[in-house]
Amino acid sequence: MLRSCSQNRPRTVGLTLTPRSRAGGNKLQCSVRQVHNPPPWRPAYSLDQWVAKEARPISLRQLMVFGRTLTEARLISSANYVRTELPTRLAHRIRDMQTLPYVVVTNPHISQVYELYYKAFESLRKVPEIKTLDDNGRFCEKVSHTLHEHLTVIPKLAMGVLECRNLMRPEDMDKFMNTILRSRISRRVIAEQHLALTETFHSPYHFQDAQSREAEFVGEVLVKCNAKEVVTRCGHEVAALASTAYGPFTKLPAINLSGHLTATFPYILSHIEYIIGELLRNSIQAIVEKQKITGYKGQPAPIEVTICEAQQHVIIRVSDQGGGIPRDILPHIWSFSKGPRSHELLENLEKVPKMAATLQELKNHNPEGTSSPSPHSALDPVTHAAAEKLGHHNAAVHESSLASLSSRPPNLRLGMGLPLSRVYAEYWAGSLELHSLEGYGVDAFLQISKLGNKNEQLTMRASMDAV
Repeated sequence: MLRSCSQNRPRTVGLTLTPRSRAGGNKLQCSVRQVHNPPPWRPAYSLDQWVAKEARPISLRQLMVFGRTLTEARLISSANYVRTELPTRLAHRIRDMQTLPYVVVTNPHISQVYELYYKAFESLRKVPEIKTLDDNGRFCEKVSHTLHEHLTVIPKLAMGVLECRNLMRPEDMDKFMNTILRSRISRRVIAEQHLALTETFHSPYHFQDAQSREAEFVGEVLVKCNAKEVVTRCGHEVAALASTAYGPFTKLPAINLSGHLTATFPYILSHIEYIIGELLRNSIQAIVEKQKITGYKGQPAPIEVTICEAQQHVIIRVSDQGGGIPRDILPHIWSFSKGPRSHELLENLEKVPKMAATLQELKNHNPEGTSSPSPHSALDPVTHAAAEKLGHHNAAVHESSLASLSSRPPNLRLGMGLPLSRVYAEYWAGSLELHSLEGYGVDAFLQISKLGNKNEQLTMRASMDAV
């Protein structure tokens, strides 16, 4: 376990001079070696105290019930819950990183994540009890700053895992990544929920009759998330991105919806849009590339989306005829650390320094600094009107979780879409499965809890002890 090490400096540069023989005389060859020192030594006592605490998981229903009738006392209670939960959950993940092999922790990317986590832990654990709205305002500023500071965590973790893929068993590395990403989602959920409740409390609308807000958000939770509307919105957005990537004259498949089109369930919109957006993007990408290989010029076969509403679950099936997943890729689709395209993925990840944008943002800025069209501009008037009717004032500007993967061009492959989608699905006790028919297509099955009464699925220390 990593408990002590030398003083931390950003980099140590070693200069090596070696003789090199050439025709016409001997010359010296200069090589520069950069070494990233490990994290600095810190006393383990304070971390041990927080690791001894257990996280208190919550459900979507709890978030909704608690936030519907918002009072000053409830807001202060929410603040103190977040105040104790964030350092507790950070402490468990820091300890997980300390149990990694020493050579893995000294990887520059993982070491930087370790430092970010420890800085946040030290800052948040020292926050005193919140007793007033002014205390809560200062706490929200600290939380918001931490959320923005951690936008670099996912690409750094992904690059570190790919660089260390030969230093740990792939199964252990994937277990570590699943644990740390699930915990990251949990921290952002409770932090963003509290920030949204605080904003709602200080707005002039939170005293309206609760019945008039049935179709709206409670904090970050969409009370009645309609599967049909989500698929329609994501379909338009993904089609717009595909047209940008492949050209406006590329024929794209239609998206046909069938089944229980009125099915609703409570969910966090950015989560479900990320998953659906990723599944649709994969299908469109596979179909377009299949057309290029076969030279087919006609209208491609449509993507069939079927919505099934059961007593306790909603199941969304996405079926395409994109040729299926190649046999050499199929065993690695759920892995963060292995696969035949690791070097390509590593290069692509370097082009994504931060992951913050969402499908709800009005403008996504590309690396050249120009703005791409608003996601809502791709919607038909009826869907756009429905989105406006929701009246969620945070939807267009609130940065959330990992969702910038849903706004990148579909030709930039990071190898993280499906693994992250499964982490999102399983976080609220759902599931995501894929069935590939090589040469024909893929069926993806997303299962979601309809009632919102399942606790967030947190991975605690016991599951990491074997790593």
